[in-house]
Amino acid sequence: MIPELHIEDFNYDLPDARIAKYPLDSRDASKLLIYREGKCSESIFSELPKMLPDNALMVFNDTKVVPARLFFRRKSGAHIEIFCLQPVSPAEYNVAFASRGRCSWECVIGNAKRWKDDLLDYDSDDAELSRICLQARLLERSGQTGTVEFSWEGGAAFSEVLDMCGRVPIPPYLNRETEGIDMERYQTTYARVRGSVAAPTAGLHFTEKTLEDLAARGIDIEKVCLHVGAGTFLPVKSSNVAEHPMHREPFVVSRSLLELLAHNTRPLAAVGTTSVRTLESLYYAGVCCIEKGTPEDVGQWDPYTREWTYSTAEALNALVDYLDRCGSDSLKLGTRIIIVPGFRFRLVDMMVTNFHQPQSTLLLLISAFVGGDWKTIYDYALGHGFRFLSYGDSSLLFRG
Repeated sequence: MIPELHIEDFNYDLPDARIAKYPLDSRDASKLLIYREGKCSESIFSELPKMLPDNALMVFNDTKVVPARLFFRRKSGAHIEIFCLQPVSPAEYNVAFASRGRCSWECVIGNAKRWKDDLLDYDSDDAELSRICLQARLLERSGQTGTVEFSWEGGAAFSEVLDMCGRVPIPPYLNRETEGIDMERYQTTYARVRGSVAAPTAGLHFTEKTLEDLAARGIDIEKVCLHVGAGTFLPVKSSNVAEHPMHREPFVVSRSLLELLAHNTRPLAAVGTTSVRTLESLYYAGVCCIEKGTPEDVGQWDPYTREWTYSTAEALNALVDYLDRCGSDSLKLGTRIIIVPGFRFRLVDMMVTNFHQPQSTLLLLISAFVGGDWKTIYDYALGHGFRFLSYGDSSLLFRG
């Protein structure tokens, strides 16, 4: 049964002064709140490895933020901002980024009413960038979004074009333009696979030293990849949470990790809500594989609409067997899963995460993870000088 939840019950007062507009000088110098068995304490992030159980397993999201904001101008002089969301043609991320000369994307279009059917030129006075002759043509529009075809000269891949011409899409709640520091710091140190338009911000705190300290403790590190979409910024507008539509986000999990998780007996720590959503989606994809012979995208309310009697090992082994039949070394799916109070966690025991916006789906996930005790955590953070949101401080939560 879909839970009856009202988003107003997940509200708190977040003063603007508590939102971190810039990162600290050192990634691992942020404060760390530890929540365990209903109690909060604090440390600094560099001490995180000491806070985890011996022989824990830690899973990171290695998606990479792309500089997806592009600025164009019409012949009339009007400026149009285009924010790339996901590829349309070619539809595969890696193929789209490798495209040379032409590709199309689903985009958010700023100042959309000013753009008719004309061809836009990239807005730059830089002579070198002008030689690329980057242009944009609107193929289809629906409100503030649309399908945009990009074309350019010079033989560069589209990934190189974005690196040269694009800006990192920092969150709108920072209320500032992208600056040079964001090119480095709005990216995890282990980011590898291009595709996100927002950073998995829990990972922003990790340094090479932190990762070395984890390894020295015998804590194994594994990676998944979920590309974070622009929907991560969308507020829940309906009072009834059941009316809020979740956006699809594609993810990739290796066969080796699926096999490891199917037999895992160690405490598992997920870095960020994106890793949690990816890992917890695997069970439902696996049951689908058992019952239909092939896995499918995980729907928003799938976990709540029936009894799920298969074990986690059965579900994950079904995915491993499916990949073996297909001769594939990775599972590529999408998820719209929403994790709210009442959700049964099957894989994740601990979570590293930042502090999230009021009345957001991320705060709903936190509440579900700690057994509804999110106010204890957020009251402590507000009362003890913690910094909030993407560039803010971090927390280590043990499942309630």
